[in-house]
Amino acid sequence: MDVVVLASGSGTDFQSIVDASESGQIDARVVQLITNNPSAYCITRAEKHDIAYSVIDHRGLKRREHESKIIEVIDDIEPGLIVLAGYMRIFTDDFVDRYFGKMINVHPALLPLFGGPGMYGEHVHRAVLGSGMKVSGCSVHFVTNEVDMGPIIAQRCVPVMPDDDVDSLSSRVLGEEHRLLPEVVGAFADDKVHLEGDKAWIE
Repeated sequence: MDVVVLASGSGTDFQSIVDASESGQIDARVVQLITNNPSAYCITRAEKHDIAYSVIDHRGLKRREHESKIIEVIDDIEPGLIVLAGYMRIFTDDFVDRYFGKMINVHPALLPLFGGPGMYGEHVHRAVLGSGMKVSGCSVHFVTNEVDMGPIIAQRCVPVMPDDDVDSLSSRVLGEEHRLLPEVVGAFADDKVHLEGDKAWIE
């Protein structure tokens, strides 16, 4: 199964899928990286693995203009799956509807807790620590028109330790992301991910 990944930063989640593919862990291959950040380190990762990439900078473009350029790349490939792996842009309803059921996102918390607009990166972990929660984790979900509210495919938990700060909790959650995300991609490749209404699960 061909996979397109969208990322905006260092690309560690992108790397986890590439590693799982190259090791034969999953029957999927990343054929394209799309980033909106010309200086993102994920570009270097793509170059190291001879993976095609497109830099589609959103600055100076209206949202639909930016999205049309992304659509052009994706539709030329016709991938089996689109993965948002640290992609720091919210798409229009039309874009989401176009790829509904074949676009997933990884989020660094146990949704539906600590999700929604503005809840990303260290903001999520700071909110978790401030809440007094004893567990956190990560979620992989289908992308819908409500930010972080799509049907949850799979989750992993990690403990929140008494001496945790944002960095230590982030590191623990990220480690689980790097295990969970490739597993979900592999399940898609094996046709084992099911979606019915607002429920999703892995066979």
